[in-house]
Amino acid sequence: MKLELIPLPVSDVDRAIDFYEGRLGFTKDVDVRPAEGIRVVQLTPEGSGCSVGFGTGLDVYAGEPGSVRGLHLVVDDLDAARAELVRRGVEVGDIHDFGGGVRGAEFSDPDGNGFELQEMAWRRGAEY
Repeated sequence: MKLELIPLPVSDVDRAIDFYEGRLGFTKDVDVRPAEGIRVVQLTPEGSGCSVGFGTGLDVYAGEPGSVRGLHLVVDDLDAARAELVRRGVEVGDIHDFGGGVRGAEFSDPDGNGFELQEMAWRRGAEY
């Protein structure tokens, strides 16, 4: 099994696209309107096998905007990743050392869906 898509509830699809594509640098893979009132959008972080999705007109998108928490974006270099997101206008929290070689920094999308940039020192290189 592979986890390939995490639906996110958002209040404004175009604003979410601007954030995920324009600020985070995710690739927009899908933006379709297969029927009246339905829109399906999917974006993927570079190098990831899992995407985020949002849209309108489907029950999977009907959650409370901002209700998803704790999605982890694993990076090789937390300092560099955090600095790049700050440069792009994302409000990223301070770096925290969780011990055991794990460090992280939190941020949220415009609706409040929460993410953690996470660096795990032992998970570096091509095998990860």
